[in-house]
Amino acid sequence: MTQPSAFWDFGRFLRTLFFFDAIPVVSWFQHMFLGSNPPPPPPVQANVIFDFSQQATPANQVWGALDDVVMGGVSASALQFQDEGALFTGTVSTANSGGFASVRTRNFDPALNLAGHSGIELQVKGDGQRYKFLVRDEDSWDSLAYAYSFDTVPNQWTTVRIPFNLMTPVFRAKTVNNGQPLNSAKIRSLQLMLSKFEYNGTLNPNFQAGEFRLQVRAIAIY
Repeated sequence: MTQPSAFWDFGRFLRTLFFFDAIPVVSWFQHMFLGSNPPPPPPVQANVIFDFSQQATPANQVWGALDDVVMGGVSASALQFQDEGALFTGTVSTANSGGFASVRTRNFDPALNLAGHSGIELQVKGDGQRYKFLVRDEDSWDSLAYAYSFDTVPNQWTTVRIPFNLMTPVFRAKTVNNGQPLNSAKIRSLQLMLSKFEYNGTLNPNFQAGEFRLQVRAIAIY
């Protein structure tokens, strides 16, 4: 059921656009005068891209919330670092036609080269909901993404393997039938998402509005 209208946070909307360099003129100003440059790709060690139990780089330099506030919604999320790893948590709301919360990396520069590997491996402990993992091989703000949905078991660590060749090309949760295959040699960003939608308007069968929790111990390749 759609929730009643709620207050939209314009300030959070602007902070999201600034963090992800979504406004070209502002992005140029930040790079030229404030020294705010895109992060380099994380070093891949023993096939691990992010080991969140031993995270050295501050979260706010690489990962940021990308919620439905960019479309007028009021969902809010964050990635918090704890002893067991990163915690993707927050509240997702369907008010104001919203219904998704996510955390995403800023675009890596240069791109992350994962060529020669079969896919992504996640170590997660969820709340029973179905989440999405997305990657992009373009550096534009609103580009084609490659998505994979996965279910979680409440309070149980599981390993999720995401083959590159089974990721679905999507643009704003709509499949792109003629989309090019993912270029794993040029990965620009990674993203975790909880959405009320699956693809092409179908509903996520395991979605529940309200508070959510997804712990992530590591993001690796295999």
